[in-house]
Amino acid sequence: MVDVNNIKNGMTLLIEGNIYQVVEFLHVKPGKGSAFMKTKLKNLRTGSNLERTFNTNVKFEEARIDRKAVTYLYEAGDTFYFMDVVTYDQFELSAEQIGDNKNYLLENMEVSLTFYGAELLGITLPEKMEYTVVEAEPGIKDSTASAATKNAKIETGLAVRVPMFINEGDRIVITTYDGKYYGRA
Repeated sequence: MVDVNNIKNGMTLLIEGNIYQVVEFLHVKPGKGSAFMKTKLKNLRTGSNLERTFNTNVKFEEARIDRKAVTYLYEAGDTFYFMDVVTYDQFELSAEQIGDNKNYLLENMEVSLTFYGAELLGITLPEKMEYTVVEAEPGIKDSTASAATKNAKIETGLAVRVPMFINEGDRIVITTYDGKYYGRA
């Protein structure tokens, strides 16, 4: 059991039969009344976010989440196929389970599958990934007075805002948690 005062970002908890990952937490001690914990939680089964407030005397059961290294193989219709890098077992995930992560998947890319017991919850991507720019707007000359950006499209089809000096064919690094340009590869 985990005391609400000891929770940390990234921790997985069982709350009312659901598996949640702590995204944010804030311990609040008002001048009047008892202290409480404000949390932002992500449901690992549905992907939805939830904001909850808990008294400081509440305890939760920590959910044991296992991760397995897999390689993304291909997509067929609304099904995505992955292969375990050790046992060569194949796993299928629906487009619903993948969610917005599909915008970052490339064939033969290494990702992690997330399991709660035998239940497959979804995938975890690396924090940053390299992609090739397949389409970029032309840069406007003399537009460097501020941090000017333009639209570009990476090989997965995702549209990204990039600096003016990025051109078609360049390799760039994208952060997978927010889809923003991080730097050149």
